[in-house]
Amino acid sequence: MENLERIIPAKESVFLEGPKSRGYELNFAWKVFREFIKGFRTLHFVSPCITVFGSARFTEDHPHYQSAREFGRQIAGMGFTTLTGGGPGTMEAANRGAFEQGGASVGCNIKLPFEQKPNPYVQTSITFEHFFVRKVIMVKYSYAFVIMPGGFGTMDEFFETLTLIQTETLVRFPIVLFGKEYYQPLFDYMEYMAREGTISKEDMALVLLTDNIADASAHIDTFIKTNYRTAPSKRKWWLFEKYKQWDNEHKGPVLSGRDEHENAG
Repeated sequence: MENLERIIPAKESVFLEGPKSRGYELNFAWKVFREFIKGFRTLHFVSPCITVFGSARFTEDHPHYQSAREFGRQIAGMGFTTLTGGGPGTMEAANRGAFEQGGASVGCNIKLPFEQKPNPYVQTSITFEHFFVRKVIMVKYSYAFVIMPGGFGTMDEFFETLTLIQTETLVRFPIVLFGKEYYQPLFDYMEYMAREGTISKEDMALVLLTDNIADASAHIDTFIKTNYRTAPSKRKWWLFEKYKQWDNEHKGPVLSGRDEHENAG
């Protein structure tokens, strides 16, 4: 950590210290509620998203950065919004590819002491204080997930999304694990888990492991268009939801069919 620039002060460690005063807990619940509402209102009229997860540490000259950038282009070409964590590295690359392709590019940022600062390729950006709120929002508005090489955070996002789909908390959506050299040992261990009976063999079908961006994009595009129908969202004036030109400029396929399973988190 010595070589990483501190962007904001570290937060006080309070979440695992046990019960606080009733006033503190009420204030915490209110802050979380406000974060959720802010997220809902920001992304409600964004066209259906494909989320790209991955490391914040890859630089522009890294092959994984270039792959994520191409994924952003492919997602925009399919008419979907590219949604990322809004930071540098893989997130920047995917947002950049979508931006350069003329597609919609959205970032859900997080306040962190290190690494995380907004990238310049998002048209819509929202910054969260709590990881769990951010993850719910990113999953709620996504119809597919691309897992690029990454660290602890990427693994957390991958396995939580996979668990939500496995337990049918979410309806089934495509998950692409991109990078065979990087992820083959993890995939092999998942197959070992299936042999040991700790997961079902059918669960392995939830994940596509590939090195081919075109195959991954075709897999996602076919699955979504086969399983979901269009259902445009309409703005309500009495909720102060004003028309924005951005909606028309970046409208992609507006999909439905997942409402009864949207209890992500």
